[in-house]
Amino acid sequence: MPETIITEFDAVSIKNPYIKFAGDTEAVSFGGIGKVDGETELSEIVKKVEGVEVKKKTTLQKMTLKLSAHVPIAPMRKIFGLSNENLKPGVYAYGSDSKTKSFTLTADVIDEFEDITKLIAFPNCSSSTGLTLSIENGASEVAELQLEFTAMIDVNKKCYYEAIVDELEDPLIAETWRKNFNHDLVAIATP
Repeated sequence: MPETIITEFDAVSIKNPYIKFAGDTEAVSFGGIGKVDGETELSEIVKKVEGVEVKKKTTLQKMTLKLSAHVPIAPMRKIFGLSNENLKPGVYAYGSDSKTKSFTLTADVIDEFEDITKLIAFPNCSSSTGLTLSIENGASEVAELQLEFTAMIDVNKKCYYEAIVDELEDPLIAETWRKNFNHDLVAIATP
């Protein structure tokens, strides 16, 4: 089978986001993402000779993700640790004892010019802000939630994975990626 190599990709939209919380067996829909921005935080080691920088090495520490999204209630509650423990059915609370859950976030990035899909995954995320509310009477559009997540390094020293579907030789990867991404899915098996 000839190897496909995509040389140009124009990210036009992000679709099919899924979130899988630690301990869950399968991901659930994350809703709809309007925008996502990611920025890595690097650590630098610098060598100076006579006060002049002559060498620098940078290593990835983590990635900050900022999302605008419409998120279903259940994942939203888990992200921020809302709980109904010791409360009547249907009542949830958020407070100093709320515990956030770590999660994997996946999505499809679409190049609509070439009809190409890139799968992305952030395998070790947590919320980096507390619960925020924004409700506006008379608004002509439902406001998207503004969320900020930290994508931390996983056990394999990675915080971000991507794959262009047309380049994959194993169709199982694309089928499994969204709902059950993990490092074993994408790693080369060692004997």
